[in-house]
Amino acid sequence: MQTLLLLGSLNMLISVILGAFGAHALKKKISAEMSAVYQTGVQYQIAHGLALLGMGIISNGIVKSQLVHTAGWFLFAGIILFSGSLYVLSVTGIKKLGAITPIGGLAFIVGWLLLIVAIIQG
Repeated sequence: MQTLLLLGSLNMLISVILGAFGAHALKKKISAEMSAVYQTGVQYQIAHGLALLGMGIISNGIVKSQLVHTAGWFLFAGIILFSGSLYVLSVTGIKKLGAITPIGGLAFIVGWLLLIVAIIQG
């Protein structure tokens, strides 16, 4: 499905920009601990952006199931909630934002489970 390919490509673009921003512009503005938090957000965004690209590819012929598309939307929500909360937490230092991160992690888990079900159903 083209939507998954578009979401994957867009997230890869954003993750490269944010990764460079974190490595250069934020380097001296946030602590080493917060820099590590920020980089975790980038790593998860890259991994799940690639996953969205993969889902877009397999949904175009290998696994024809609406569940693949639904799984992709869960991964996208996970990127926004998990990575997004880590970005904001690392820049602002507002620790309460850490409460959002596990919701994003749960969205990742649901997305991967849905993909597994779609593959098993064939």
